[in-house]
Amino acid sequence: QVQLVESGGGLVQAGGSLRLSCVASGSIRSINLVGWYRQAPGKQRELVATITSGGRTNYADSVKGRFTTSSDNAKNTVYLQMNSLKPEDTAVYYCNADIGYGMAYWGKGTLVTVSS
Repeated sequence: QVQLVESGGGLVQAGGSLRLSCVASGSIRSINLVGWYRQAPGKQRELVATITSGGRTNYADSVKGRFTTSSDNAKNTVYLQMNSLKPEDTAVYYCNADIGYGMAYWGKGTLVTVSS
């Protein structure tokens, strides 16, 4: 099993920045890919960014050029650096660890609120 704990959310003004962290524990070596998702009130959860165990990243069009995901293997942590935040970025942000075979684990999320 894998346990994930997100942190770093909060209230920020539009144009500001936040860095989210996702700390993994448990069967970490089984993780193939970590994804950042977000869910705004009344909306479906959407994929924001992914990073593979090899460090390859991918981003949703809505965050390209503003968000960057990275990992620190020594700390078992994946980060999501969010710059130039917009009110529409307001959501609960979750990290997801994909271990293959159709199995994945979720954290409990961290709330990001961007005021205009």
